[in-house]
Amino acid sequence: MGDNILENKSYRFSLQIVKLSRYMKNSKKEYDISRQLLRSGTSVGANIVEAQDAESKKDFIHKLSISLKEANETRYWLRLIRDSHEVEKEIVEPLLEECNNLRYLLISIIKKTKENTTKSC
Repeated sequence: MGDNILENKSYRFSLQIVKLSRYMKNSKKEYDISRQLLRSGTSVGANIVEAQDAESKKDFIHKLSISLKEANETRYWLRLIRDSHEVEKEIVEPLLEECNNLRYLLISIIKKTKENTTKSC
């Protein structure tokens, strides 16, 4: 992978989500929630990658906004898994922290891109 920090972080996060989902499936934990987590958690990075080839700044912002929505959904599922005691807190907490870090990065990039777009008009 290249030197895109957001893309690299989201890829590593996706790998951890895949591992957690597999762990839940193999442990016969809540399967429906683990599928939702897998879908939203890996979609964060997929939309970030799509944004790299956006057709315009507006398209870039749109794709990153979708990624942010997926990160918000992923955060919800992780909190639900943690608080329902489906998986040990020690496993879920680092993922929640990384999810929040990705959310903050996305919010910052979206905000700055919007500001720069407004200035250039």
